[in-house]
Amino acid sequence: DLKATVSVLYWKSRGSTKMTSPSIQHFRPNVRGMKYVFVAGGVCSSLGKGVTTSSIGALLRAKGYRVTAIKIDPYINIDAGLMSPYEHGEVFVLDDGGEADLDLGNYERMMNLSLTRNNNITTGKIYSSVINKERRGDYLGRTVQVVPHITSEIIKWIDNVAQIPTDGTGLCPHVTVVELGGTVGDIESAAFLEAIRQFKFNLPQHSMCFVHCSYVPIMSGQKTKPTQHTVKALQSLGIQPDILVARCHQVVEASTKSKISNQCNIHLDKVISAHNVPNLFHFIQMLDDQNMFKIINEVLRLDELSPFGEEDPTSVPKPAVVPCLKTLPDWNNYAITVDAAQNAEPVKIAFVGKYNKGGEDAYVSVVKSLEHSAVAVGRRLEIVWINSTDLQPSEGDEADMEQFDDSVKRMKECDGIFVPGGFGDRGIEGKIKAAQLAREWKKPYFGVCLGMQVAIIDFARNVLGYADATSEEFDSEKESQNHVIKYMPEIPKDQMGANMRLGARWVEIENSESMACKLYGGAKKIAERHRHRYEFNIDYYDKFEGAGMIFTGKDEAKERMDIIELKDHPFYLAVQYHPEFKSRPGAPSPPFLGFVHAAAYPAKVDEILEKCVAKGPSLLYTQL
Repeated sequence: DLKATVSVLYWKSRGSTKMTSPSIQHFRPNVRGMKYVFVAGGVCSSLGKGVTTSSIGALLRAKGYRVTAIKIDPYINIDAGLMSPYEHGEVFVLDDGGEADLDLGNYERMMNLSLTRNNNITTGKIYSSVINKERRGDYLGRTVQVVPHITSEIIKWIDNVAQIPTDGTGLCPHVTVVELGGTVGDIESAAFLEAIRQFKFNLPQHSMCFVHCSYVPIMSGQKTKPTQHTVKALQSLGIQPDILVARCHQVVEASTKSKISNQCNIHLDKVISAHNVPNLFHFIQMLDDQNMFKIINEVLRLDELSPFGEEDPTSVPKPAVVPCLKTLPDWNNYAITVDAAQNAEPVKIAFVGKYNKGGEDAYVSVVKSLEHSAVAVGRRLEIVWINSTDLQPSEGDEADMEQFDDSVKRMKECDGIFVPGGFGDRGIEGKIKAAQLAREWKKPYFGVCLGMQVAIIDFARNVLGYADATSEEFDSEKESQNHVIKYMPEIPKDQMGANMRLGARWVEIENSESMACKLYGGAKKIAERHRHRYEFNIDYYDKFEGAGMIFTGKDEAKERMDIIELKDHPFYLAVQYHPEFKSRPGAPSPPFLGFVHAAAYPAKVDEILEKCVAKGPSLLYTQL
């Protein structure tokens, strides 16, 4: 064929053997290949897509495969850093300083990963990248469109991130699990679904498995119409799900599965019941019992992959970042341990927060850390939610005083007092009061980030006698003469987003006899994740230490205070960083573990310190 020969010669003369124009490359961008499991949801939000994604990843790891995870959020924000905890839940901070969706926390905890900011894709990031390319002239004057340019950028982003090792071995993952946020049918997710549809044809056969989560309500029986509609919406976009996970309060009946299979063009065996379980750690085994791995293996042919390390015979896998739950027996044993803890004596923790009305999502990593610790000490966690605003009554307001008295009473009945992080001056006096009462009552206290700063302010006011002591953050009128907490000088004030001390930083613990050093297994240097703009004013350092507040953790330059402890108090610990972001099932965060143990067994604080020292430091905290 003369035309074909001329075409081949033309492309060879251009230094390429591919017969594709630059325009076609946007429709079919080159990808390196990977096995993918995509998880999307329909009918409504909060179906448990994150739990499904995390559990599939944990199941694949249990079967011996290396995995990584990506979360796609269709909102236009660049990241979650400036989003309200009420609206979006907590901001999860990664080692590289990325401020991400809380689902990345679920992935790290369940799959034992250390993800990057690029593992969280947003519409804002994609459009920003495409617009920057257009401004540079990368598109050579072409009209830039959603298809192919936005969809191509999505495909390239997923392909690039999928190659990054995140499990501590230094080896490329076998499988990338990708969760698409939102609900099928939302206008915001349309470009991502189109990109996923296109992506399948950029990959070799048996490279993509699509899992769709739906809801089966119970209304005089189990109803399948919502599921039928959401699958038809997905099919109209050119995507046929390989597996359907049906969320229902009860076990999905055989007749219901049969109807879903018939109406949604999905094999009966590939309709999975996601019913209620005693705790979510049972869900991994529940998926395996319904042959989830077998089905994924049939679609992706995972058994054809090379075993660990054989992709590059010269590569030597690094040790896993931390001892973790890996096998199915590990997860099953932990699920049973959680069941036992839930039936044990309670340990009551007063949680003095300002975002309590946002539900547990606003503090999800903190709650998980407390749960991990409670399971480790064999107790049932009982959180007593105290709104910090209730601890700062208006003068002369009788109703406020009643609320204050009730909050103080409930707090005193608890075994320990916890104050989390936060921003802004709302409820700040209530948090300071909580730190003061814990100090005066000799009740176990643990503060994180702002929880450390309010402990410092209380100490300055009520021990050192600086009545006007406060933070620069709460004194915009500059009325105080004693800013014991100051704005970090290197942080510019003209931008809010990603404008803090963020990510994993080294903390040095000088005193080997300190609680902090012992809780971290005797480690003198630990890596923890930070997220703050304000810090302790070291001009007051000598006065604080002289009065009994000891700064046991500092940055490498010894200029920033990261850990405080109180002399003559059974357990009073606060940290500037956020240890909750590194807590894992079966491997709770050391300071959280110490706090919950002190609350559960106040006469045995030394016991947990000795156990931690005997166990030694964890690699999760001693390598960065």
